[in-house]
Amino acid sequence: MMTNKFATASAAAVLALFAFTATAADVQVTCEKRGTRRSRASVDGSGLVQGSYRAVLRSGDGTARTAFVPAIGDEAEFDFDSNPNEVAEGATAIPANFIVDGRVRGYLVNTSGKRVTPIVTAICRIRS
Repeated sequence: MMTNKFATASAAAVLALFAFTATAADVQVTCEKRGTRRSRASVDGSGLVQGSYRAVLRSGDGTARTAFVPAIGDEAEFDFDSNPNEVAEGATAIPANFIVDGRVRGYLVNTSGKRVTPIVTAICRIRS
């Protein structure tokens, strides 16, 4: 009888873990480096609860942060760019040499400063 209760409790715990994982926030990070002329990246979150978020982008010793914006549905999208035209359209400004060694790391934080997504490393597309 005790073994049956343990098995039932274990199964419930496993199902709860899968349910939590299915609703956990996630992030996708993409980037591109164009010689010494341009760096650009996107940090897109999904599975977010209602609230406001900011993206944090890191490469080498550099860090860039967006302003906080409210999630739309369960998603929030953030762009970083060194192109002034893209910045004028809402991207967060980063220097053209921001991307170091062709890699960036990105994640989202909530207004309490708590990281709500995994830290994801992206290998950047390199263009001439």
